[in-house]
Amino acid sequence: MTNGERKGPPVQAVEGDPREDLLFYRFIIDSLPVAILTVDSQYRITSFNPWAEEVTGYSRDEALGHYCGDILQGGMCKLDCPLKRAIRRESSFVRLDTTIQNKQGETIPVRMNTAALIDDKGALVGAVEAFQDISFMKAVEREKDNLISMFAHDMKSSLTIIGGFVLRLMKRATDLDDEKRRKYLGIIQEETNKLDFLVDDFLEFARLQTGKLKLNFETTSLDRELMELMETYQAKARQSGIKLEFQDDKILPVVEADPNRLRRAFTNLLDNAFKYSTKGGTITLSTRETPKEIMITIRDNGQGIDPEDLPHIFEIFYRGKGANGKEGSGVGLAIVKAIVEGHGGRVLVESEPGKGAAFTITLPKSRG
Repeated sequence: MTNGERKGPPVQAVEGDPREDLLFYRFIIDSLPVAILTVDSQYRITSFNPWAEEVTGYSRDEALGHYCGDILQGGMCKLDCPLKRAIRRESSFVRLDTTIQNKQGETIPVRMNTAALIDDKGALVGAVEAFQDISFMKAVEREKDNLISMFAHDMKSSLTIIGGFVLRLMKRATDLDDEKRRKYLGIIQEETNKLDFLVDDFLEFARLQTGKLKLNFETTSLDRELMELMETYQAKARQSGIKLEFQDDKILPVVEADPNRLRRAFTNLLDNAFKYSTKGGTITLSTRETPKEIMITIRDNGQGIDPEDLPHIFEIFYRGKGANGKEGSGVGLAIVKAIVEGHGGRVLVESEPGKGAAFTITLPKSRG
C-alpha cells in the first residue's frame, strides 16, 4: 500500500449476520479461562484459544491445521480417543481425566471435556475439546493420601511403644525399682501426648476438608490463655535450651472467642517456632492493641522462611524448603489461618532467611 492510499471501510456485521455470531463466539472462547480447541471432521485443529497456548506451549499458528493428536499427544489418543467418540457420535459428551504432553515434552495431567459440533441442520462439522491443567489438584490428592498414611504410621508407632512399656510394667511390676518405673511411665506419657496431638491434627484436617470447622464463642480472657500457654511451654524451652519470653505491657481486653480453638492456633505457632529454632535461640510472645484490634506476635530468631515459600505457607499440605527433615504434616499453619479467620481476624507473617520469622494473629475486639 502506497502513502496516502486509504484502506476501505471495515466490514460491518449487521444484525442477524452469521459473521456477527462468529465474532461473538470467538470472543467468548478466547476469553474463557480454560483451554479450548476445535477440530473438523478429519481431526484437524480449526481453532486454538490463548489458554490452550498457555497449557500446551504451542502458539495458535503452530497448532492450526495439524492433527489434534500431533499437538496434544494425549494419553488416550491411541486407546480411546474422546474426539473420535464424539465425532462418531458414540457419546454426545465425554468427560475424563487424562494426560497431554506440552511442547517441551512434559506430561501434564488434564481434565478434558469433549463434545461433537453439530450445525442447525444436524450435520456434523467437527468437535470441541476443553481441558484444564490439574497438576495442582493431583499434587494435593497425593499429599492428602501421604498425610493420611503418615497419620496412620505415626499413630501405630506410638501405640506400639506404649503397648511395649505397659507390657513391661505388667510383667515386671515387682522387679522394677522406682526410677525405672518413672522412666517407663514418662515414655508412655510422652507417646500419649504425641497421639493426642496427632488425633487433634487429623480431626482439624478433616474439618478443614469438609468446611465444618465450627467455633463456640464465649467470653475469653486472652491474658489468661496466653499466660497458661507460656507456663506450659517453659519446660519444653528449658529442655531445648531456648529462651522463652512473654512481653505483655498491659492487660488485654476480654473478647468473644473460642478459647479452645485459639489455644490450638497459638500452640501450632509456638510448636513451629520451636521446630525451626536452635539451642541458644529466643522465642518471644508479645501483644499490643490498636483501637479495633488485638495483635499477638510469636517471633523466633531461627532459620527463617525462604521468600519463595512465603506466599504458600498457609496452604494445606504445603511444606517449604526449610521443612526438609522436620516433623510435620503441612496442616498446622492452614489450621491457624482457618481458626483466626473464623474469628474475623488475620494472620500476618514476616521473615528473613537466617534471621527468624514473626507470625502475628490479629483479632477484632468486638464481633461484627
